[in-house]
Amino acid sequence: MKIGLPIALFAGAGLFYFLSAQKSSDYQKLAVTNFDSEKYLGKWYEIARFDFKHEKDLKNVTAEYSKRNDGKINVTNRGYNFVKNKWEEANGKAKFVKDETIGALKVSFFGPFYAEYNAVMIEDDYSSVLIFGESTDYMWILSREKSLSESVKKKYVDYAIQNGFPVENLVWTVQDEKY
Repeated sequence: MKIGLPIALFAGAGLFYFLSAQKSSDYQKLAVTNFDSEKYLGKWYEIARFDFKHEKDLKNVTAEYSKRNDGKINVTNRGYNFVKNKWEEANGKAKFVKDETIGALKVSFFGPFYAEYNAVMIEDDYSSVLIFGESTDYMWILSREKSLSESVKKKYVDYAIQNGFPVENLVWTVQDEKY
């Protein structure tokens, strides 16, 4: 009977993963259409985020996206941990939920586990983007530059408020290093 519990736990975890992988959030439905994946590639600076354990105490955060041979996208997130006084980097992969013309992706940094990454607002010149995750716990504002105009910040924050995001929890990322 000792084998039964691990098998049940494994099966339960598998079922949970399958069900969570199949479910999409309302935020996925807000993803921009006419998304140009080629224009999206390259380096982005994090302007703001909701803090969570993998980004806690980070400044000078960047995200870099590049095309893979299998059609997926390489994701490299990098930031300086000002408490530990060291650079941290996470490498992952992203795949489009439907096709490359919709800004709804799934991103994985941990094996087969993917999380939603929805580009819900993007400037026409791909100079900045607002990203919603699968819940109101995950939100990012990214820019091609280390800063962003107050008018664009306000536009993104207002849209987040309209969609139920607690913007008072935003961490405005310090970008003070030269790259």
